[in-house]
Amino acid sequence: MPAEQKYIYFASGDTVDAVDHIPQTELLKDRGMEILYFTDKADEFLSDILRSYKDKPFRSATDGDLDLPGEAEKQEQDEQQYKEAFAFIKEALGGQVSEVKASTRLKTHPVCLSSGEGVTFEMEKYFTAAQPELGLKAKRILELNVDHPAFMALETARVLDPERAKKYAEILYNQALLIAGLPIENPSAYTDLLCSLWK
Repeated sequence: MPAEQKYIYFASGDTVDAVDHIPQTELLKDRGMEILYFTDKADEFLSDILRSYKDKPFRSATDGDLDLPGEAEKQEQDEQQYKEAFAFIKEALGGQVSEVKASTRLKTHPVCLSSGEGVTFEMEKYFTAAQPELGLKAKRILELNVDHPAFMALETARVLDPERAKKYAEILYNQALLIAGLPIENPSAYTDLLCSLWK
């Protein structure tokens, strides 16, 4: 990996192709960072146990912070500029996410979920399948690409038509769940929501 790469970044999925299309890896690829692809269920647990290799800590591409140069400054600017929008979205989602923030890792995608520290989405999926009674859940941080037309449409609707903006927020959250490979709580309600915007 490049000498300036501080972490061993990894991304998880069922296949190499699935991992290759994870939106959270866009910025890492763009900056020429090497990414370890995990396709085995046990891989994330191994990185959690090892913690580092040759003084390079493991870090998931879906972590809340990739710790890349310039990332924090841009995010802080976007957070200030869209503070009201993020508060609106969090309230519209009614506790489904712990945080809504500007993403520095997305380039072409409108939205993604990050998990912060601790339990990852792949670990959540594993434990849900193996021991559903544990109810183990990863933290859900909704990251939005503030330069994407979908976010711009939501921001315009927030000012002109708040009810429509709430629908956009719900759609973006459900898209983020799908991208992360997590189930949508009510698929029927999601399709009805999409159809309601065609009226």
